[in-house]
Amino acid sequence: MLVTGCAGFIGMHVVLRLLQRGDEVIGIDNISDYYEVSLKQARLELISRNAGFRFHRIDIADGDALAGVFSADRPERTVHLAAQAGVRYSLKNPQVYARSNLNGFLNVLEACRHNGAAHLVFASSSSVYGLNASMPYRVSDHTDHPVSLYGATKKANEVMAHSYSHLFRMPVTGLRFFTVYGPWGRPDMSPALFTRAILADETIDVFNHGNMERDFTFIDDIVEGVLQTLDRPPVPDPAFDREHPDPATSSAPYRIYNIGNHTPVPLMTFIATLERIIGKKAKIRMLPMDASDVRATWADVEALQAATGFSPATSLEAGLERYVAWYRDYYRA
Repeated sequence: MLVTGCAGFIGMHVVLRLLQRGDEVIGIDNISDYYEVSLKQARLELISRNAGFRFHRIDIADGDALAGVFSADRPERTVHLAAQAGVRYSLKNPQVYARSNLNGFLNVLEACRHNGAAHLVFASSSSVYGLNASMPYRVSDHTDHPVSLYGATKKANEVMAHSYSHLFRMPVTGLRFFTVYGPWGRPDMSPALFTRAILADETIDVFNHGNMERDFTFIDDIVEGVLQTLDRPPVPDPAFDREHPDPATSSAPYRIYNIGNHTPVPLMTFIATLERIIGKKAKIRMLPMDASDVRATWADVEALQAATGFSPATSLEAGLERYVAWYRDYYRA
């Protein structure tokens, strides 16, 4: 198996699970400084203790270097998780999103195409739903109105992947992740930002005056969804209707799935749960809605469950307890 973004939050957990079940894993990461490099290095150190793991420090935007790894190692299946993350950061530094999320993804598609990959699974995002206000978000919904450049690049990934699947009969699966949290999580996400602020008696920013909902999904459920789909390369859908095309399936070996906890949680409930686990009240500053954000997310996971028999089920309380315990230990907070 080859995993891009192996030093990232989701990447590290996916690599560990693959190794635990006996797979050999090739990891790729550029160890970018988008957030604290020490955290990425600590994740990499953890997975590098395993004999079945080999690491290449390269940038997926370097097409020649990426092609060299694929040509030398010939991975059977690829999990593509490397990307420039962050919705609000895309307003400040849009060029890095084009380099990583567009050019980098094209390089991954080319590498898989020329090396006979049996299956490519790639990370998409709930951000593709954009202005769509129909809840829950269904994979059959159209996603033509993203509200951030990050969401637009993830939408682009989905249609780029479909073109390669169609042209080269390459099995490809896209996974739309919903607000992932858990141990080793990113420090720029709300669980880390809120936990750090509460412990330090600092103020947290709450957008749209708290009138927000998110489908918080625990990392173990995300990883299980990745592995369940990785083991099931898609085949052309015989029921695909070109006159009424379903965006989630195709006459090509291509599928799209949501992976979310299918339970939207009000942001103030999330904060209250975190306060209860930490044992301290948060200091809150209410702010208006950000133009790059949406009020709510909610995953319909019927397609995932029908295809794999799996749907996420970790409760917010259980997931946050594990996250806060890790946070206190790692940051000695």
